[in-house]
Amino acid sequence: MSRQLGFIEPQLLTSVDQPPQGGEWLHEIKHDGYRTLLVVEGKQARAYTRTGLDWTSRYPGIVSAVAKLNCRSAILDGEAIVQDERGASDFDALMSAIRWNPHKLIFYAFDLLHLDGKDLRDRLLVERRAKLKEVLGLDETSPLQLSEEFIGDAVAFFRGCAEHGLEGIVSKLASSRYRSGRSKTWLKCKCFTESSFVIIGTGRDRKTGAMLALLASADRQCLAYAGAAFIALSGNERDELRIRLESIKTGRCPLARLRMPTAEWVKPQLVARVRHLAGAKRLRHATVRGVTS
Repeated sequence: MSRQLGFIEPQLLTSVDQPPQGGEWLHEIKHDGYRTLLVVEGKQARAYTRTGLDWTSRYPGIVSAVAKLNCRSAILDGEAIVQDERGASDFDALMSAIRWNPHKLIFYAFDLLHLDGKDLRDRLLVERRAKLKEVLGLDETSPLQLSEEFIGDAVAFFRGCAEHGLEGIVSKLASSRYRSGRSKTWLKCKCFTESSFVIIGTGRDRKTGAMLALLASADRQCLAYAGAAFIALSGNERDELRIRLESIKTGRCPLARLRMPTAEWVKPQLVARVRHLAGAKRLRHATVRGVTS
């Protein structure tokens, strides 16, 4: 009797500053969600987190869909996400969707480890992905979707992802085997990252009039101007932040050499969690995602 399929430690990505060039690499959009392994056997399916926790009950639509695939057994590797109105993954909405709107969850599959009793991990990535495409089919309404690959100018692909506000790209060696743990045949290059900055004031965007947070980085208690960020908070959170900022207003800029005539300054007491373009010296395409004291 064959051994029952179960959790396999996933292959992990290595971070790089620039994507690799060359035709031997496949590139994908980096989906910002929860790494998930789907195991189906005998029309019974389970979902596991990256560390092996059983999250089957949290992904009812995804699990139901994978149990109906045209195969006897399989293990799919991918990412569970929620998409925003642009079709990009929205990590901030993910936990809420898992709890209240699981029908919004989508599983983007990017690898196939087992199929119908055969271990595929020693097959080439391109061979595994060819099998994966066959298993998934072309149903655009399904919560199971293929993470499409791009072959060509990786830098141009990376730049395009950044311009569309996507998290980054993943690059995989087309001839690589699947190996659990950290690997240099799977690379990730982030367009955006998150950092913490001190709020020193507020301003307005010249084009839209939208409220901006003026931010500084803190290095050894010394503040240095970092740039501005749109305040991307919900209505209640935004109102609460306005009240907090009003209570710490000051007529003096916390940075001696910074000149912004239209800015309103505050005491440097609040710390913002900011999503911004990675690698830039000054904040670009930045949004405030949360505030702590």
